[in-house]
Amino acid sequence: MTLRYDTRSRVSTYTQSWVSNADPDFGAYESIGTITVGSGGLSSVGFSGIPQTYKHLQLRIMDRNPSGEYISLRMTFNGDSSAVYTSHELYGSGAAAGGTGTIDLTYLTPFLIAPASATGVFGVGICDILDYTNTNKFKTMRSLTGYDANGSGYVELASGVWRDTTAVSSFTIVPNAGTMGQYSQFALYGIKG
Repeated sequence: MTLRYDTRSRVSTYTQSWVSNADPDFGAYESIGTITVGSGGLSSVGFSGIPQTYKHLQLRIMDRNPSGEYISLRMTFNGDSSAVYTSHELYGSGAAAGGTGTIDLTYLTPFLIAPASATGVFGVGICDILDYTNTNKFKTMRSLTGYDANGSGYVELASGVWRDTTAVSSFTIVPNAGTMGQYSQFALYGIKG
């Protein structure tokens, strides 16, 4: 995505197709599929057979913590659970902030949902999987997630790399503990480029 500075209006804007000599419109999203968790929860969700016709993918989540456990979600691509993932995270609670980076993981950690004290709380997040069909580069993702627990909360900005050049055709998400609660929802979109 290119960021251009328009000296006439003195505002920076993402390039859109209506700007002369600009890149194609980045705002064209098409729904690929949605998973809604029923009663009893799920221990994993996944998308397979992902069309290879888009520039990027975007996953939008709304996940409920049903179990009173600290919940974060872990993602793997194409069934690969070998130690070829790297994650970076910046996070804050309003009272404290921090960051971390980890290499040689067996998964990406793009989503923080809610702590043990927040049973029933929904965490929300948006995750972009960039250039997912490009076989000349490793696959990267970026995400923004958080939750509000009525007086406390958390926000996290994460990025990660799957050190593989294979096109992404599927991915799986599992919680670090417990299940993903009823009414949780995972919606996958393709972004035209």
